[in-house]
Amino acid sequence: MASVLIFAFDGLQPAQVIPDLMPNLSSLAANGVTFTNHHPVFPSVTRANVASLATGLYPGGHGLAANTLMMREFDPTQVFSALEPKLAEVAAKTGRVLLAPTLAEILSQNGQEYLAIGVGTNGNAYLQNPTAERDGGATIHPDFTLPYGLHEDITARFGPWPDETRPNTPRMAQAVKIMTEYILPERMPAVSLIWSSEPDKSQHDQPVGSDLSNAAVKEADEQFGILMDWLSQSGRAADTNVIVISDHGYSTIITTVNVEALVREAGFPPSGEPGGVAVANNGGAVLFYVTDGDADTAERLAEWLMGQEWCGTVTASDAVGEIPGTLPASVVGNQGPRGPEITMSFRWSSEPNSTGYQGKVFSTGGGPGRGQHGSMSKHEMNNVMFAWGPGFKQGITLDVPSGNIDVAPTILNLLGLPGGDAMDGRVLAEALAGGPDPETVDWSAELYNTERRLKEKVYRQQIKLSVVGETTYVDQGNSTLGWR
Repeated sequence: MASVLIFAFDGLQPAQVIPDLMPNLSSLAANGVTFTNHHPVFPSVTRANVASLATGLYPGGHGLAANTLMMREFDPTQVFSALEPKLAEVAAKTGRVLLAPTLAEILSQNGQEYLAIGVGTNGNAYLQNPTAERDGGATIHPDFTLPYGLHEDITARFGPWPDETRPNTPRMAQAVKIMTEYILPERMPAVSLIWSSEPDKSQHDQPVGSDLSNAAVKEADEQFGILMDWLSQSGRAADTNVIVISDHGYSTIITTVNVEALVREAGFPPSGEPGGVAVANNGGAVLFYVTDGDADTAERLAEWLMGQEWCGTVTASDAVGEIPGTLPASVVGNQGPRGPEITMSFRWSSEPNSTGYQGKVFSTGGGPGRGQHGSMSKHEMNNVMFAWGPGFKQGITLDVPSGNIDVAPTILNLLGLPGGDAMDGRVLAEALAGGPDPETVDWSAELYNTERRLKEKVYRQQIKLSVVGETTYVDQGNSTLGWR
């Protein structure tokens, strides 16, 4: 049975996959399957998407709402960044970081292994296989490993990890070395994953298309090429299915907004106080948790947000009822036991940046002209996926909607293992060898519109989805604020 190798380019945009920048990935794409209508989950941030890759669920289902979030069973008043060791503290106190089984756990139950190595954030790495100490498999990262005892063995064998740089190529080269000398030839996992922190790290410093961004893309592609050459030279290419993904697209920052300061100025006290609001900044999106889930506070907050020039879409959880002008969190997959009461995506445009790449957005952090993501911009809600290997069709381009939530169920199908039916994502059968003609896949677009009359203006928002069967994908969402 063929194994599966996942290669993730953090923050890679479809428009960047061209022969001049990425000859190795472009070659794989030409010979495999290109998914042109591929989606992250919203918020379009890394750790929410890693959790969706691992579980096949929307954030509402797996419970890792964003990079920065609140888990009330862990701490009822404080937001935190989803990093290790904080995530280990969550596991110790609550018994689970994610609310559903991961691909690694399902593989373990079937006598198989999942091994991941990455040089992005340690929270990203931790979420790949949070239960490795108990269930087997492994995660390898410069900061730590799971199981924890593996860290000393890896360091003793391969030496200390290089310092982080921009581009972060020395660390990625070390990861490729460990993958080709240890993970693939010795552990031989059913599923392996390698995560490049580029071009994301560089694009947070300089805009997409800058010299630094282009260098990061080229050097990440070179590391991908080294790994693909190893598969060929070792004879493993014939029995390896390769899936290449990114976790989200990208935009360029218009200006930054100190949302928490503005919320306080508007009269909302800190979390824990009556009428209080906790603010979780996530770049192009903000999550709001109201004290005791108070519906009146949520309603006042939503109305205030809608009057701000930077406010895009606003969704509300079922717990606070129907708030005029908002759309249900369930529409975008954010309804769940850990979900915030209110989620806002910043307003965005398709205006090009200084290098010609489309997409500009307001942001909670960074600086004008730098790269960012997290919002419901169509430029962030369209990311890359390619597939190649014995289990996939050859040389085709698909415009059928797909998403990061489809990766886990598709892998389980390739391996002939159960578990995918319980996931929100679907098996991408139209891409598989022997699968149906893509033209026969029935899919549609759905529009959700609502508005709210404010004192002098009218707030209107629209969210666009693509739907295949019971699986939905967020294409984009934005708003307008006009005079009455």
